[in-house]
Amino acid sequence: VKMPDVEFFVNLGDWPLEKKKSLQNLHPIFSWCGSSESKDIVMPTYDLTDSVLETMGRVSLDMMSVQANTGPSWEDKNTTAFWRGRDSRKERLELVKLSRKYPEIIDAAFTNFFFFKHDESLYGPIVKHISFFDFFKYKYQINIDGTVAAYRLPYLLAGNSVVLKQDSIYYEHFYNELQPWKHYIPFKSDLSDLLEKLQWAKEHDEEAKKIAQSGQEFARNNLMGDHIFCYYFKLFQEYASLQVSEPKIRDGMEKVQQPDDDLFPCTCHRKKVQ
Repeated sequence: VKMPDVEFFVNLGDWPLEKKKSLQNLHPIFSWCGSSESKDIVMPTYDLTDSVLETMGRVSLDMMSVQANTGPSWEDKNTTAFWRGRDSRKERLELVKLSRKYPEIIDAAFTNFFFFKHDESLYGPIVKHISFFDFFKYKYQINIDGTVAAYRLPYLLAGNSVVLKQDSIYYEHFYNELQPWKHYIPFKSDLSDLLEKLQWAKEHDEEAKKIAQSGQEFARNNLMGDHIFCYYFKLFQEYASLQVSEPKIRDGMEKVQQPDDDLFPCTCHRKKVQ
């Protein structure tokens, strides 16, 4: 594709920056994540973008690899709900507490302590990282916010397990296309109904399996490499059409050289252009 000249701000942090309440000096900021309290323009996360650029290369996780490592068949999966991660939100502490109380229902543990180090004695000890592909040995995957939206959701959807997703003010670029009870099972942000939703999934196994399949189908139809490239193209194209001035090289700018190695060589024997 041929990209138009475009000039824009990118927020390299996780939190969206442009508050909805601000009435003047609005800044069109591109961010990895949005929220119900912000107006940032949301693009695919750095995690998903990097995995697309490096698919089956140096990254250890990408959408293609996940689909090749979805664990046992649905009927043979472990029926304990599974979660691993770091202590980046209070609700994650609550999840580990639930796991301690109901270990036969939830297997949740921290792989790192950073935000709540003073609580490590209560919610530790930390456990070793396991391969993301091993997550799919479990039938129920819990998706719970970190500092913002949990950026692992595309990969969880691409697997062959059903996702239970926490209600959240945060969203990624594709969330408005997701439908609760079709692509995932929702639970309240305070986790108060998580056990109830897990019980529902166990009692309605065929329906849970269909939700898992719909989630996987959604990922295949919306979150693969070509979709992410296309999303960026359309996003920048639309944004460029709204610019009121020509982008130009300004003082202090530094040219970023393009890499020499061609990650996606494209050759074609056909000479006729269609």
